[in-house]
Amino acid sequence: MGGARKRAHVAVTARKISIRKYLGTGQRKLKPAMLGLRACGGTAPASVPALVRARLALRASSTAYDAATVAAACSASSSLEKLAAERKGLAKVVLKKGKTQIFGDGSPMVYSGAVDRIIGRPPPKSGDIVLVADGTEKSIGWGLYNSVSMFCVRLMQLEEEARRDPTCALNMERLLKARISSAVDLRRSLGLPSANTNAYRLINSEGDRLSGLIVDIFADVAVIASSAAWVEKYREEIQFLVSKVNGINHIKWRPSADILKEEGLDISEQNEYASSRSTVKVMENGIVYIVSLEGQKTGFYADQRENRHFVSLLSKDQRVLDIFCYSGGFALHAAKGGADNVIGIDSSGSALDLANENIILNELNPGRISFVKGDATAFMKGAISKNELWDLVILDPPKLAPQKKVLQSASGMYRSLNALAMQVVKPGGLLMTCSCSGAMTQSGMFLKTIQGAASMAGKKVTRRKSVLHTS
Repeated sequence: MGGARKRAHVAVTARKISIRKYLGTGQRKLKPAMLGLRACGGTAPASVPALVRARLALRASSTAYDAATVAAACSASSSLEKLAAERKGLAKVVLKKGKTQIFGDGSPMVYSGAVDRIIGRPPPKSGDIVLVADGTEKSIGWGLYNSVSMFCVRLMQLEEEARRDPTCALNMERLLKARISSAVDLRRSLGLPSANTNAYRLINSEGDRLSGLIVDIFADVAVIASSAAWVEKYREEIQFLVSKVNGINHIKWRPSADILKEEGLDISEQNEYASSRSTVKVMENGIVYIVSLEGQKTGFYADQRENRHFVSLLSKDQRVLDIFCYSGGFALHAAKGGADNVIGIDSSGSALDLANENIILNELNPGRISFVKGDATAFMKGAISKNELWDLVILDPPKLAPQKKVLQSASGMYRSLNALAMQVVKPGGLLMTCSCSGAMTQSGMFLKTIQGAASMAGKKVTRRKSVLHTS
């Protein structure tokens, strides 16, 4: 080639990262919403199953640890130890020496390998509330136990948080109500929903301190994605509380069967409490979409909302390539942002049917935006052989590392895909590359993988923007 090579600029979006720590103690209080949730145990509409209404009403009226009792207990001494002493059969999970430091960054996960011993007879069952203690048996928090999962406990509250706000201590029903209400308040303070956006993520798992629970809002439909055993145990309560969010008329429950199997649950014969609708029309950043409620994940990647808007700002007069485009989220934003030409690639015919329908809904010029059914790797190799280049390339592959044990092989696939994508970006162009594999981002391997891809492709890259997703 000769001379210095121009650098391709890389915008990295790690979709599992949140700027809100799971158990952070210094979170700034945001403006409260005008309307949130009806209290647990309040009168439910007839559309909520009678079993749900009865169960919630019973728990609201007969909870042994009401706010006054909890507050009094917490002010006396060690809050959680005091409460635990009044509850028979509450087990304590004692961690190995030095393992408590892993919670400093807000992680809620207690790995089974970090556990030294479990105190309590009979031993806890999956879904039970347990205390979590350091090596001296001093309680550091409480959470939900799982005897099968690699995540032995998902922490729900630390000791100091329970001391500051004792009303939810060791009480999952109260904590669910508080956390979901907080999530609603946060979105309202951010202007969601709005006149030009009614598709957004209401609950973002660890980002909203409810690990394993995702709730996406699509107009008047709430899609609830479950990937933890505790979420299935409290399914009725979660559905009830989400149904009370303003504007929600339909609920779709979508359990992640493969992940839940690792949590010790077989949901193959589970009865569904779901919306009868298969599609819904939504708007995001002023762009209209048809969302399939039977599609991938929750039906639409609501966690990429801000990144799609970012792409629209970069796209004016550009040639844009959207790889793994699904129903056209990034491609449509690029076209609306004034791109000269946009191509989306995906292997799913049904997804591309939605994408083409979305072109019509938004009255876009089909001469400037098109979708192609095909294999992403084959398409990029073909483009390289013909020396086809784009100003902006978006690479958002599916979850290649669903489990930590396949992390090494998945990193190889990410590296190969990114190496190909870098070779179809023109010199000085932009690559927005994404990972929705939590194992990749949590391990810190993603950026190293991108660097390896650049070396493989013979390219020099500069990290210009790191897009950290919130909700």
